[in-house]
Amino acid sequence: MATKTATSAPAASADGCDHTFKAIYDRDIPWESDDVRGLLTLPPGVQVKVLNYDPVMKRLDMKQRFPAGYVEPAHTHKSWHSILVTQGRMCVAGKDLRPGDYVFGWDIPHGPYEYPDGCEVFIVYMGDASHVWEKKDLLEHKNIWKPETNEGKQGVEAHIEKRKAGKI
Repeated sequence: MATKTATSAPAASADGCDHTFKAIYDRDIPWESDDVRGLLTLPPGVQVKVLNYDPVMKRLDMKQRFPAGYVEPAHTHKSWHSILVTQGRMCVAGKDLRPGDYVFGWDIPHGPYEYPDGCEVFIVYMGDASHVWEKKDLLEHKNIWKPETNEGKQGVEAHIEKRKAGKI
């Protein structure tokens, strides 16, 4: 079985956007710490797989993985995003989202998001994906959602302890 990423030659375009066709095996793209690229500017712990980036369109397609217990603080950014939950749980806006569920956000404040049992999402950003948030808001966050797994219970407890100690 081939493991190479299939791409066509970059298509010439008057708009300057990358019109290259891509077919990518998930296994060929390594998970990396968001800190490596600084794309999201979220608290430590998020991992990303960048699948496609077009700097002209400012479109970023990626997978994001949040560890059990992670809290994504209430935030804004100068982009919109479409999020599809692919694994685990994403809890936001009073909803307990599971694989196949969807979130859309733009430049108005949204969140916090809780990931009591961990979560993986596919997300498309259009614009600057960096998150603007206040550390005090995260440190003062009171978890709402209960974990359903032992890993989740340990993750939530660890994340709460980090917040109490100001180590986020």
